[in-house]
Amino acid sequence: MRIPIIAGNWKMYKDLTESKALAESLKNCLKDVNPEDTEVAICPTFTNLASVNEIIKGSNIKLGAQNMYPKQEGAFTGEISPLMLRSVGCQYVILGHSERRQYFGETDASVNEKVKVAFEYALTPIMCVGETLEHREKGITNSVVKTQVEGGLKDIPKEKAKNIVIAYEPVWAIGTGKVATKEQAQEVHAMIRGVLKNLYDEATANSIRIQYGGSVKPDNVKELMAQPDIDGALVGGAALKADSFEAIVKFKK
Repeated sequence: MRIPIIAGNWKMYKDLTESKALAESLKNCLKDVNPEDTEVAICPTFTNLASVNEIIKGSNIKLGAQNMYPKQEGAFTGEISPLMLRSVGCQYVILGHSERRQYFGETDASVNEKVKVAFEYALTPIMCVGETLEHREKGITNSVVKTQVEGGLKDIPKEKAKNIVIAYEPVWAIGTGKVATKEQAQEVHAMIRGVLKNLYDEATANSIRIQYGGSVKPDNVKELMAQPDIDGALVGGAALKADSFEAIVKFKK
């Protein structure tokens, strides 16, 4: 059975004081969430990771980062290594988010390199894939997403792959208020699981969690999570307010 995972991507929001306050609120309002029932992670900015970790340490909330550089150390000014992420308590790292691909030139190959290194340092990758509005209108959503999944997982053995989290985020739904219908989301999630089956085997494909991301809110999370191949949510804007994120995490109630 796949345990749902709800992860909050705080993006470039919240200064130190705001991040600590939000983490404190989430620790309190989510203390009754059983991690064996629903897994929760929050991904603040790099500068706030250590402070947020101190607040959530010992709670049922896990810490994730929004990106990383695929080297342990070196003369890479401005970058953050997986070793640094581990040292401040990170267990997850978001890789290949559409904003990274769009604004910073990340590719399937660079995402693949990061996925490999994340596993080396016991960080669970949340690997993002998704199509643009142009792709969807051209009817090539499946082809685009399939290529991203295969590229991101190139040379990743099934023993490691079974632990990855894949986040399907239709780019046209991120931060726009638009959301894929439950049918649209399920269709792509099922396609991704089919790709995983072809890459590995049925058991591995059925063990990998696939999140939906793209304007997830308290009022649409239940219908999305009711779909057989949707195993969680990567939450953007709604993760920045404790009450909204709480409602999403507690979608079963």
